[in-house]
Amino acid sequence: MVDSGAGVATLIQRLAADLDAERLQRDVETLASTPRSTLRAPKAMRRAQEHVAGELQRAGWEADNSPFDVRWQVGSTDRHGSRALPLKLRLHRRLRGTNIIADLPGAGAPDRPTVVIGAHLDTVDGSPGADDNASGVAVVLETARLLGRLPDPPPVTLALFDMEELGLIGSRVAARELSRTRRVAGMICLESVGVFSDRPGSQQLPPGFATVFRDATDTVRSADSRGDFTLVVHRRSSTAAAELWQRAATQASPALASITLRDPRPDGPLGMLIGVAVPPANHLGRSDHASFWNQRIPALMLTSTANFRNPHYHQSTDTPETLDYQRLAAVTLATAATAVQWPTR
Repeated sequence: MVDSGAGVATLIQRLAADLDAERLQRDVETLASTPRSTLRAPKAMRRAQEHVAGELQRAGWEADNSPFDVRWQVGSTDRHGSRALPLKLRLHRRLRGTNIIADLPGAGAPDRPTVVIGAHLDTVDGSPGADDNASGVAVVLETARLLGRLPDPPPVTLALFDMEELGLIGSRVAARELSRTRRVAGMICLESVGVFSDRPGSQQLPPGFATVFRDATDTVRSADSRGDFTLVVHRRSSTAAAELWQRAATQASPALASITLRDPRPDGPLGMLIGVAVPPANHLGRSDHASFWNQRIPALMLTSTANFRNPHYHQSTDTPETLDYQRLAAVTLATAATAVQWPTR
């Protein structure tokens, strides 16, 4: 894996020739036609899983269902209207779900380091979840199509997680299993990546955020708090990857603005515990990348900041027409390029 400015620009140009924003929109429309959940809407969830697996296979990937059965998991509730993470805690006695894991044939030896690109497929009860998280799944599918056309199959693994809305359940299982069965160089999580706004004041910040993250706060406020950027959340272990993603985003057409934000916590279980004591930092672990951080795997979360920008978050109005598909295409390009050229430590 190589990281150079010229290499990123060349790769972005090559990938852009095959990129199709209309395909992204069609995937979102297919997925976000109804709420989908293994617990509350199992038929819709199966249809979504079948769509994802079919598209991955058509793009040349080997896609496998990876079922799991877990007990006594501390998680959250996915009931309609649940918005604030600290108020959602729940103990799950038993959960059965299915992740989808995909690799390209010929991508290399089993011990070759791989980069995982992941997104959760489920929604909260009552929401069709166009932004949360059909947008992220659509980026994974379009990335699969782009990387599947490269002459040298890159060492990338795609993962579609079940039960994120129940407390990152599927990704916890996947992170443990993937770390045991292959060398994972890093992970990119796509979480609610499709909503953008050029309106001043459209970007909100969590309580206490300005105190802990002054530079990012100043950057947002200096642009009149417009929600026109992708937030790239990282830790020290993934700083170089975050910077690479940001550079790649500037090479897209149109160029995509982004802000990198370093979570000061260490990888591993200690970082998770610190989040309980520092709530503003805990917001930075609100998706499946946190499961990989807890396994000490360098990871990024890409997000348009969910409820801090999107008024439709976790609502029945989170529908496909609220997304910006041109900027979503730019997210796809930067993600694909970063996975291929993931910097080695």
